[in-house]
Amino acid sequence: MPSELREAYLFSQLDEGQLERVRKMSSQIELKDNETLFEAGDEAKRFFLVQEGQMKLSRLSMNGNEKVIEVVIAGHTFAEALMFSDKPAYPVRASAIGKTRLVAVDSRGFLDLLRESTDTCFRVMGDMSMRLRRMIKEIDDLTLQSATGRVAGYLCGKSMFKGQSRVAFDLATPKGVLASRLSVKPETFSRILHNFTDQGLVKVKGGHIEILDVEGLRKHAESSGICGQHIGPGC
Repeated sequence: MPSELREAYLFSQLDEGQLERVRKMSSQIELKDNETLFEAGDEAKRFFLVQEGQMKLSRLSMNGNEKVIEVVIAGHTFAEALMFSDKPAYPVRASAIGKTRLVAVDSRGFLDLLRESTDTCFRVMGDMSMRLRRMIKEIDDLTLQSATGRVAGYLCGKSMFKGQSRVAFDLATPKGVLASRLSVKPETFSRILHNFTDQGLVKVKGGHIEILDVEGLRKHAESSGICGQHIGPGC
């Protein structure tokens, strides 16, 4: 486990002794598809690193509809910011997308380690800052931009890989979950993809998407001011 932990941004600056301490305060969890890890309101004693699979963080609205807040993919952590709360409680529900393997880290023990590692402490703060900026950007996008612009912006972001245009890719996240993440109804998401297909911008087959006209997609996204938006690390 120590070598896998070092690959995660949060633990990358720890020395071997510190990694061994993290290992001793950690445990592995395996979840089946759609299995719940915790519910909103549960006491938050641990934070988590996704080693394999994806985790869906969501909340239920007053009418019972699910809103996906974030999709966390392998190599990323979640719920670590709660360790700084006096009475930490998970604000969302966490459930697995497909078979998922996690490392659960004791928050109190990791706080003790942070007091000894300035570099790691600053990494936690930097990660929280980036997430806050991303959430503020997303609020702007969701309140000010059209559904078509949001989907186009998402596809623009997915069509770029290491600075190069990517012609085709597979959606790692189920379409229904992705639709919720983009704050559109599943049928609206499908209709927008169908419209993009009719316009010759994309070709869709199941979860496989081929970009036929990157510039055309970019124009849709730029008209909403959100080209290349990245809705969470897992999307």
